[in-house]
Amino acid sequence: MHMEFTYELKIPRARIPMLVGKQGVVKRLIEERTHAKLQIDSVQGDVLISSDDGLHVYTAREIVTAIGRGFHPDIALKLMDMETSFLVMPLPESRKKKYLLRIKGRLIGSEGKTRHIIEEMTDTHMSVYGKTVAIIGQQEHALVARKAVEMLLEGSPHANVYRFLERKRRSLRRNETLSWQ
Repeated sequence: MHMEFTYELKIPRARIPMLVGKQGVVKRLIEERTHAKLQIDSVQGDVLISSDDGLHVYTAREIVTAIGRGFHPDIALKLMDMETSFLVMPLPESRKKKYLLRIKGRLIGSEGKTRHIIEEMTDTHMSVYGKTVAIIGQQEHALVARKAVEMLLEGSPHANVYRFLERKRRSLRRNETLSWQ
């Protein structure tokens, strides 16, 4: 008996061209790598993922969602590795547009400095898009990046967050060195 697994999701219409790619190259690449079929409604932003294997659908869903959350397809495809985590955090709700801009500004920093430091110190990728912050990286590293984001959202000074990241980076490196011995 043949069973078909499907999952339908919506991504921002502005991200559809990134999901499809020039002449459909990104869509085909995702289909080849995940062994799942993507049906994309570029008008509505709906994506139907199907496969005869539930794990293929799950992996394709993670990749499509990551692209929808602002990641470049090359980074989203890192989710093919089962060791790689994908975390999505909602930004605090506010009716005021200025508040959301200020929060995003704290996370991104001047010319992307804060985001870059978080990515560099945790060996992760981070995207601030719409009303979310998303992180892709090895699980332990992604959790450290998430904690740094939470600290910034709670109003911690950037210098404190950077010190926290420095301490965590040293301890992660120590743990990785120990696990290789």
